Amino acid sequence: MAEYELVIRARRAVTPDGVRPVTVAVRDGRIAALAGPGETPDAVSAVDLPGREVLLPGLVDTHVHVNEPGRTEWEGFATATQAAAAGGVTTLIDMPLNSLPPTTTPAALAAKRAAARPSAFVDVGFWGGAVPGNLAGLAGLHEAGVFGFKAFLADSGVPEFGALDAPGLDAVLAEAARLGALLIVHAEDPGVLGSAPDPAGRRYTGFLASRPAAAEDTAIAGLLAAAARHGARVHILHLASASALPLIAAARADGAAVSAETCPHYLTFCAEEVPDGATEFKCCPPIRDAATRDGLWAGLAGGLIGAVVSDHSPCPPGLKRREAGDFGAAWGGISSLQLSLPAVWTGARRRGCGLTDVVRWMAAGPAALAGLPGKGAIAPGRDADLVAFDDTAEFTVDPARLRHRHPVTPYAGRTLTGVVRRTWLRGHEAGRAPGGRLLTRP
Repeated sequence: MAEYELVIRARRAVTPDGVRPVTVAVRDGRIAALAGPGETPDAVSAVDLPGREVLLPGLVDTHVHVNEPGRTEWEGFATATQAAAAGGVTTLIDMPLNSLPPTTTPAALAAKRAAARPSAFVDVGFWGGAVPGNLAGLAGLHEAGVFGFKAFLADSGVPEFGALDAPGLDAVLAEAARLGALLIVHAEDPGVLGSAPDPAGRRYTGFLASRPAAAEDTAIAGLLAAAARHGARVHILHLASASALPLIAAARADGAAVSAETCPHYLTFCAEEVPDGATEFKCCPPIRDAATRDGLWAGLAGGLIGAVVSDHSPCPPGLKRREAGDFGAAWGGISSLQLSLPAVWTGARRRGCGLTDVVRWMAAGPAALAGLPGKGAIAPGRDADLVAFDDTAEFTVDPARLRHRHPVTPYAGRTLTGVVRRTWLRGHEAGRAPGGRLLTRP
């Protein structure tokens, strides 16, 4: 009997020790050993990657809105996880809003799991929600295995997921600290947003003015002060304001447990390039100017931003109001699960960053954030979640080839570098049939 089920030989693999040739030996869905290039472990099957392909660990995307149950016509587990597998994402964690009911109670979490269980093509975990009125239920959600709690400080866009005011945030932070739980926060200040211009109309500059960087900066400053009072761990979601980075640096210097993420669209696009009426670019916080984009890349390079995740936030095409091109009326969200890796790699290589950086931002960093010790690296003992990535191939984004439910994307027609050739989930090729597991907090 063969010692391993599968071996994958790669001339280049991104490991915790750097990029090197390696043979990955898989047993029982995990990486059992890493052999040198001259070794030939005995296995049931073997894969030899072409020289143009590099082996990466499966990506971990901790910011995905699947919307099932309740708004499955927006996105469901089957379509979202197929798109994930096609993009090299082997683990995702689902956000608690946009589904009906939102994941703010153990019963709602059970409904989410029931919807995901037969349909997931990759591994799936869940965030819980912290909203007005469910403070007493957070302990039950935590015990049920959510990876932490998400809160909004401004209007979420859906009425069933309310925002926390300052006293509500204080109470949730105190409870999160008591539980040892992570609070992840959409940080925009409602007062700053309320005094900003109205976003209605076709002009992107008008929409951008309606959600200024000051809204993020003010909310983040308040969040960090409140978290310090309670000794709570906080994570800032989808950072779009580079001017908030000094606040994060100062809080860390004072010993705060604060982390931050950004998203591929903030690293790829800039406001100067967004055409008027192109509501497929609308997201909240918004895509800002080129100088801000450069600042976010610098935040990644300097370690202030530890993760790049998609914030995959789909909707039916009609809700994007593309015909009218009204940024005020359109749904805010960008669907990019399948494109995140090539989008980030395209920008990273232009800036002199390597695949080791991309793996740190898109696999190891998000896995550490969520507390997933079996994910995020090519190393013995980890899940055999692997990606064969052709890092020099170019392609032009064709929305018809995307596997999420609605082919609406600002990446349409854009040329990106890097093609995912194959994805393995625990040693089995992903995307062919549902085989994902439902994850709980370790």
